[in-house]
Amino acid sequence: MDKNCIKLSVLLLGLMFFLVSSCKEHDQIKATTVGEHAKLIKKRSPGNVQTSLEDKNGMLWFGTTNNGLYRYDGTKFHQILKNNKDKINAISCLFEDQDGAIWIGTENGLFVYKGKSFQKITIPLPVNQAKNKNKYYGKSKAIFNIIQTKDRKIWFATINGVFTYDGKSFTPFVINKNGGGYLNTNNNIEYMLEDKSGNIWFGGRGNEGVYRYDGKSTIHLKLQELTLQFGTRKVNHNWAWPQLQDKNRDIWFSNWAGVYRYDGVKFTSLTKKDGLPGYNGLVSKIIEDKNGILWFGGDAGLSRFDGKKFTNYKKELANPWIWSILEDKHGALWVGTRDTGLYLFDGTTFFNYTQERN
Repeated sequence: MDKNCIKLSVLLLGLMFFLVSSCKEHDQIKATTVGEHAKLIKKRSPGNVQTSLEDKNGMLWFGTTNNGLYRYDGTKFHQILKNNKDKINAISCLFEDQDGAIWIGTENGLFVYKGKSFQKITIPLPVNQAKNKNKYYGKSKAIFNIIQTKDRKIWFATINGVFTYDGKSFTPFVINKNGGGYLNTNNNIEYMLEDKSGNIWFGGRGNEGVYRYDGKSTIHLKLQELTLQFGTRKVNHNWAWPQLQDKNRDIWFSNWAGVYRYDGVKFTSLTKKDGLPGYNGLVSKIIEDKNGILWFGGDAGLSRFDGKKFTNYKKELANPWIWSILEDKHGALWVGTRDTGLYLFDGTTFFNYTQERN
């Protein structure tokens, strides 16, 4: 056999191996949704699957409020818990920065993972920081939300206010000097979002409306009140969490009575009257999938919004209150709920990924 024939044979064998490997990989991905599959193990305690992340290497991360941090490699879950001294079993947010570091916000402060170990990061408070007068949360170090902006700065929304990090030092960023807060008089921000124009949006339950920072100044934008009905009692909300900017450049915000959409000029609301499911149309999480479909999670399961109507899915959820939604690189949705529930949703069926143990 001449050299050309040998080279051709090697190429053909390589191509066959690639095709077989690809098929096996595809079969393995599909097999995770049916029959036996790895499961996240929870202790017998209440809590949420609060936050989720797919990193640049394809690893899935799930943060829970009572059972710590899990990493899923496609085959099994690895539960990551620090010792009792660090107390990071209550995870509130996860974020991967542009350098691949994983930032973990917990009730006991901030941690970062750079591929080998977890490092606790202390955010220094200003010398003149007012003391937290909340008797229940006066010593809390909670981190609510983390984002990174186009200038590579990392922003942290904490119980002690908003801080930016340039890779060397932390700087406090005051949103509203006179604003009240949720859990703490120093805090009035829980969610942040950078839009495609570089504006940063801030929102939290201690505010009226939302704030927008254009790099020079911060303006306050008020919102229409949305009403929650509890029997004969009505509760009005006009705060909002900035969630995402969609492919049409509309910005979406959520609260306990519905959602707001901002088109660059005005805010419009969608509530239970517009088809949002649930007792009050409560929304805690919004994502946009690769096809431009919006998904809403709240107290009544998962809802698909095509721009005109809502389609609701919840019958297979043991607890329908959703706190996190993640679309992975294969287009599947990972849904985290109360009672530490984790599900994979293929567009039709929810597959349970949680197992309870003593």
